[in-house]
Amino acid sequence: MPATSPRPTRARSRVLLGVVASAALLAGCTSAVPVPVAPHATDPVCASVVLATPDSLGDGLTRRDTTSQATTAWGDPAHPVVLRCGVELLGPTTEHCVTVATPGGATVDWVAVASDPEHEDTSAWTFTTYGREPAVEVQVPAEVAQERSTAFMDALGPAVDRTTKTRACL
Repeated sequence: MPATSPRPTRARSRVLLGVVASAALLAGCTSAVPVPVAPHATDPVCASVVLATPDSLGDGLTRRDTTSQATTAWGDPAHPVVLRCGVELLGPTTEHCVTVATPGGATVDWVAVASDPEHEDTSAWTFTTYGREPAVEVQVPAEVAQERSTAFMDALGPAVDRTTKTRACL
């Protein structure tokens, strides 16, 4: 039997290292939060809205990459807070509408809908801008809503204020 030389072992080590590095890179790519694209996500204003969103919405809610245009997410990839720009505009509604002041002074009106209205304290929430074009939606999963208030919505105000205000909550 011929003796094995150290060269093939080094070559195999390099190949193995390359495979491991490639796998690590691919695993990093899969950490993007899957988000369905909104029907009007191609509105140019949506790009400026998403680019103006904060890197963090507070402790444990740091920005995450997403899989769709005009979206961003924060927090745990399994239960992220998700913003989508370009959703369908809301018409007149009897749902709860709340006006949130932004740190810069402007106000944003949001229609807040609990996924389980009978258990709002343990429910997921969907906030959709009212009277703004393009419309913006923020989904807050129950796992986040149970641990903290949704007071971070004011931090989104400067970004959302880039949309055109056409109406206001009554």
